[in-house]
Amino acid sequence: MTLPADAHVHSEWSWDTGGPASAAAGRMRATCARAVAIGLPALIFTEHLDFPRTWRSSPEALMPHQRGFIDPDGLVDHPRFDPDGYFEAIERMRREFPGLRILTGLEFSNPPRWEAAARELVDLGRFDRINGSVHMLDIGPAPAEPGTLYGELPPDDVVRAYLAAFPVMVDSAARFEVVTHIDYAARQWPTATAGPFDPRRFEGEFRAALRAIAESGRALELNTRRLWSWVPQWWVEEGGRAISFGSDAHLPEKLADNFPEAVLLAEHFGFRPGAAPEALWVS
Repeated sequence: MTLPADAHVHSEWSWDTGGPASAAAGRMRATCARAVAIGLPALIFTEHLDFPRTWRSSPEALMPHQRGFIDPDGLVDHPRFDPDGYFEAIERMRREFPGLRILTGLEFSNPPRWEAAARELVDLGRFDRINGSVHMLDIGPAPAEPGTLYGELPPDDVVRAYLAAFPVMVDSAARFEVVTHIDYAARQWPTATAGPFDPRRFEGEFRAALRAIAESGRALELNTRRLWSWVPQWWVEEGGRAISFGSDAHLPEKLADNFPEAVLLAEHFGFRPGAAPEALWVS
């Protein structure tokens, strides 16, 4: 089986790994080496484009190595993305791994809200792929991720607010080609207090979000951190015609996690590869 590109990969240039000056240093090189070892033909380093002190978090909603970024006001004061350092690292990796196709990218959080700030920081046109994601919801004293909001609001309200953010996001003129992890709120669902996550309870809201994405002409990421068969099924049924594959790997060993199963799932719902490994699969 020939694997598609992993189009959602993070390295030390993403703040939530700790940053390039942390223990994560060298993660980009290790990830490239892992790609070669497993026969992955291409990958896209889509580093986080978030902005410090613009959103709040509870310590419980962050990984232990991220909790030091919470300032006295409860805002996350994480390192700002360094585009110059990132592009220099990409060029080093291309020289070091000439047989591996290495593309540039961003995971742009809440693009309509932060596009002006993003354009002041970096030329978005320099990147091969921009993934748009919903991480923060503006339903409180300051934007926060679902993991924080689950401790403050009824879980069902958080999921519905999360899904309602997608039609707003894709209706904007912000630049991004692929919508990532539509199941992000499900990933953080408080199973201990609310029981297992049941997507059928939110099927109408999921379908409305998927329909809006399809109507915008953008692709949907088949995020392989959790493989849900209902995601590609509802995507196709709501008019979706293109997908990418993304592991959302923050560790080299998670690169292309569950990709063989994801390929079979995509093929089952009628998606076929493009001419290049990084090309979107279309139906």
